[in-house]
Amino acid sequence: MSETVDTIITHGAAQMDIAVEHLKKELTKIRTGKANTGLLDGLLVDYYGNNTPLAQVANVGIADARTITIQPWEKSMLAKIEQSIFAANIGITPMNDGEIIRISIPPLTEERRRDLAKQAKTMGEEAKVALRHARHKIIDFIKKAMKDGFPEDMGKRKEAEVDKMLHHHSEAVDHLISAKEKDIMTV
Repeated sequence: MSETVDTIITHGAAQMDIAVEHLKKELTKIRTGKANTGLLDGLLVDYYGNNTPLAQVANVGIADARTITIQPWEKSMLAKIEQSIFAANIGITPMNDGEIIRISIPPLTEERRRDLAKQAKTMGEEAKVALRHARHKIIDFIKKAMKDGFPEDMGKRKEAEVDKMLHHHSEAVDHLISAKEKDIMTV
């Protein structure tokens, strides 16, 4: 029975790690007024009838603090990449010079910065809900195991271990959110 409790705890820890990693990915998609290639992560381009990630059809880089450059492997892809950026509706306008696509990141207004910081906090709360959900499933399993004969003192220790794990992951979420807020609010 101890093996299954440990297995459930390990599985729950993995779920918590996934929630934190998902938050990291989602936070990279929030614009901060600085050029960041993460803004284009997940962008799919029509490449000969297949939806293909942008990174597989072009070289994406940063020219300066406010400019992202996209150099397609084939010039015929310029228009399709441009269309994909417009279709993604991420609030940026690409400029095509026939060789390369440049995306200028406009500075953010104070009001927009506050909205983005609020959006980041909401994402953090969603991650914490996922963490608490994982904890709840583990604790329920441990309590059921204790009813089925798992030693109570060991069960209490496992519950404390799970609470410590939740606290650790919650701190990681708080750290990510505060770092992103600082990044957003820095002019």
